[in-house]
Amino acid sequence: MHLFQRTALFFAFSVQFLPNVVSAAVAGPLKAGAARVEITPDANAIPRPFTSILDSLYARAIYLENGHDRAALLNADVGAISTAITDKVAAEISRQLNVPVTNILISATHDHSAIFGGPRPTSGASPTPNQPAEAFEKKLVSGLIQAAVQAHDRMQPAKIGYGTGSLHLNVNRDAIDEHTRLWAQQPNLEYPSDKMLVVIKIESLNGELIAVYMNYAMHANSLFLDGKVSGDFPGEAERYIEHTYNEKTVALWTSGAAGDQNPLYLRANSKVADARIHAVMDAEHVDLGTAVMHAMFNGNPEADKIALDPIAIEQSIELVKAEGLLTAEEAIRVMANMQRMETEVKIEGEQQDITCPARHRLDTGREGAPGKYEDSPDPVHIKIGALRIGDVVLGSANAELYNMIGQHVKAGSKFHDTVVVTLTNGMANSGYVPTDDAFGRYTFQVLGTALKPGCAEPRIVNGIDGMVEKME
Repeated sequence: MHLFQRTALFFAFSVQFLPNVVSAAVAGPLKAGAARVEITPDANAIPRPFTSILDSLYARAIYLENGHDRAALLNADVGAISTAITDKVAAEISRQLNVPVTNILISATHDHSAIFGGPRPTSGASPTPNQPAEAFEKKLVSGLIQAAVQAHDRMQPAKIGYGTGSLHLNVNRDAIDEHTRLWAQQPNLEYPSDKMLVVIKIESLNGELIAVYMNYAMHANSLFLDGKVSGDFPGEAERYIEHTYNEKTVALWTSGAAGDQNPLYLRANSKVADARIHAVMDAEHVDLGTAVMHAMFNGNPEADKIALDPIAIEQSIELVKAEGLLTAEEAIRVMANMQRMETEVKIEGEQQDITCPARHRLDTGREGAPGKYEDSPDPVHIKIGALRIGDVVLGSANAELYNMIGQHVKAGSKFHDTVVVTLTNGMANSGYVPTDDAFGRYTFQVLGTALKPGCAEPRIVNGIDGMVEKME
């Protein structure tokens, strides 16, 4: 039973099925391999708005096959990856490794302290083309492909298991400010927030850990606008696990439905980010919403020069390390208690493109007041998918989903072990994807989305669960 009935939709939309849909999956003995490739930008060619490097960035991949079908799970320590890049990478991996494009997931950790791969297809400021950014994109593309090929070359007989833990690190960020009584981005302990950490363990038949695939719904923005390239807490968690197992395993972190989920603790970083944003406002004479976009994607020579609170920066870095450590240790605990491991698995995947009516914003206010819009002739396109590996299903979307959309997908799936992976296989031109009941909130996510209420939420939930329903 799907949570949303298609008959309740009274608007025009279309669904396009992508090629290479697997129709009759056959179980077979699992083989798997994993690899990582460093993609840190060159120190002398760091794309703006970054000015220094705190820690290394990586592209990672897990390759899976069962004698009949193949799949590849990839991620990168970046803010997002454009659809043009993910399409290019998926096509090359498919060509080299004979993996159907529908069985390839390429995810970004949505790390706000790393470069965005390609311009974001949303309204507002977009990155100014520059040679360092273009050089990084080439390194990103090459790193993802190399990681997939190396993972394939390292495959061996394997087994896979699924488990869940709990982390109280995230919080819903749609809130009414207690002083202004207006909508703002602040911790809201009363609104939905999924605390589940999903852990997928892949190990050799003799018990050596090959790879870990993690999923949690929280923005990686604890070092936002501090000017340092970093993997933020996902990178810390990945490297912590890899170091724990003597660099012989590869750990991938992916973002769950975190469109309305922030880290619970952002006090220190708020000092840094607010100072940088207000410096851009003063230098460019723009409003808050415009300043945030410019500071995030372009930087500003004058704003880059301001003195930032050194204690706030130090404490933000310490917090990120703590968040990464807790995430990694919880994943390790879950793996230690994992009882059921599969060696014979089915692998099958499907993807769909959905379209929804769009709106174009006419003003630029950040939050707290209604926006002004006109209908857009260009619809919103969102790519969704479902990839099954044994009894585990990875539902995917190339957008930032509100948390309850992810929870609805999991609740409606016929597979108990269903994961929702966002910012996967590109970037939709939607912006955020709020729940329909959130459109009355004047938060920056709702004001900035190109979507109208009533389309995306039911189409995503019904679409993913519908694909899963056909899997036997």
